[in-house]
Amino acid sequence: MMQLGSPRSFSGKVALITGASSGIGEELAVQLAQQGALLTLAALAQRLTSAAGSRPLVIECDVTRDGDVENAVAETVRARGRLDIVFANAGFGVAAMFTRLSLADYRRQFETNVFGVLRTLYAALPEVAKARGHLVITGSITGWVATPGTSAYAMSKFALRALANSITPELAQLGVALTLISPGFVESNIRRVDNHGRLHADAREPIAPWLVMSRRKAVRQILHAVARGRREAIITGHGRILVAVERFAPWIIRAVGRRMASRGRGYRPEPT
Repeated sequence: MMQLGSPRSFSGKVALITGASSGIGEELAVQLAQQGALLTLAALAQRLTSAAGSRPLVIECDVTRDGDVENAVAETVRARGRLDIVFANAGFGVAAMFTRLSLADYRRQFETNVFGVLRTLYAALPEVAKARGHLVITGSITGWVATPGTSAYAMSKFALRALANSITPELAQLGVALTLISPGFVESNIRRVDNHGRLHADAREPIAPWLVMSRRKAVRQILHAVARGRREAIITGHGRILVAVERFAPWIIRAVGRRMASRGRGYRPEPT
């Protein structure tokens, strides 16, 4: 299994990041490049060239399309000779009350957030296993705490948590480590993306600024967790509090949920 005892352990490691064009994925690319990792990603080539000793591979990759991730893996191995670590990070959020959603909304959410992760893991596993490397899944606090207006997104992240819990001991038999990252509110555009995956750059941030962790700080915590081989890392203080409340005093979460439902909306509206 790849030994990742400190941030220096990423130096020279070959890493593939899905969803690297913004948010957590973008910052992962920046910080890994600064630490000397050899990257494959979907964007950011110009920004990263000066930060990394080697220009990153930039490959068009839609995790909802069969074959795209396989191509990204193949190109990585062709150029670098191996693949050590994969961040299955691509995702977005469908937000609306249940009666305003359709089956198509749930399918679209799962196609990216669940099946996109599965495509990534299946495509990468043979090469990561050769390197006795590391797989990293970006989940969410909503994989622990579901609230009104987040049913599709929460279902997808609960599914990822179940997946990680199930396959971590299986992958260990192959010498592959897996880390589930469960962030709370982190600086990103995810809350400005509508239910069809379209970015609304001018949409208002619905979360109070004091609750939102900077991407830089969040990614430092993520990389520390991966370096230490953690099975799961809860990112943000409020995220750890919410998980503790859900585990030990779930009636509080239920009471808040009833109040939110009575207002006919969740913690955020769909951007328009």
